[in-house]
Amino acid sequence: MKLLANENFPRASILLLRSLGYDVTSIANDYRGVSDEFVMGIAVAEQRTILTFDKDYGELIYRHNFRPEQGVIYLRLAEYEPDEPARIVHKLLSEYKIETDRTLTVFDGIMVRQRKY
Repeated sequence: MKLLANENFPRASILLLRSLGYDVTSIANDYRGVSDEFVMGIAVAEQRTILTFDKDYGELIYRHNFRPEQGVIYLRLAEYEPDEPARIVHKLLSEYKIETDRTLTVFDGIMVRQRKY
C-alpha cells in the first residue's frame, strides 16, 4: 500500500511502516514546509493515502472539495510513543481492514470513525 506521511508524522513510525512493507513517502524528508493543499496534490498524483495528525484535512475535504482518491487517515492522539502511530495504522489496515478509498478515517485512540466523500 502507498502511504504519504504528513510532516507531523514521526520518523520512527515511517521507518516501522517501511519495515512492514508499506511504500511510504515522507513530507518531512522530501517536501518540508509545503502547504496542506500541496500535500493533497502529491497524494492525488501518486495515489497515496495521507497519514496525518492535522485536523485541517477534514476541512479541506468537506469545505474546499479536495478529494484524494486514496483517502486520509487522521490520528487524533494527544500523546503517543514515536512508533505507536505506525502500529495503529498497520492494525487499521491489516486487522480491521478499513476501506480508505475516498474516505476520511479518524482514530481517536479508542474509536475508528469513517466518512466517505
